Amino acid sequence: MGFRKWLVPAAALLLATPAFGGDVRVEIANLRSGDGMVRVAICPRETFTQPSCPYVGAAPASRGAVVIEDVPDGVYAVQAFHDENGNGDLDRRRFRPAEGLGFSRDARMWMGPPRFSDAAIRVTGDGMLTLTMRYYQ
Repeated sequence: MGFRKWLVPAAALLLATPAFGGDVRVEIANLRSGDGMVRVAICPRETFTQPSCPYVGAAPASRGAVVIEDVPDGVYAVQAFHDENGNGDLDRRRFRPAEGLGFSRDARMWMGPPRFSDAAIRVTGDGMLTLTMRYYQ
């Protein structure tokens, strides 16, 4: 009988627990070609523009969208780049990006990446946003 007393409330707590996070679909506008991959990162302030960003994904550029799964609710900045040659790196020529870049809220680069606050969005559950890819060369 003692076992049953705590089993029912414990099961109710498990059933009431929300899913870990939502899936975020990032659609990419203004791709100059369907070549290579689009790489997307959804980052909290601490890892914005850093390689340690915890929520990342990639898809063929011809698809025009990337889905990042299980992103917990919170405030993030989304960044994407068009890896046209598929080498996994953002290529540069003379310090300028040779491949396209895009940020949430259409935050623009000026003498470097935008500030987190310029690109910050609130993620709550499943959602979708569109980034505009910009090319600097």
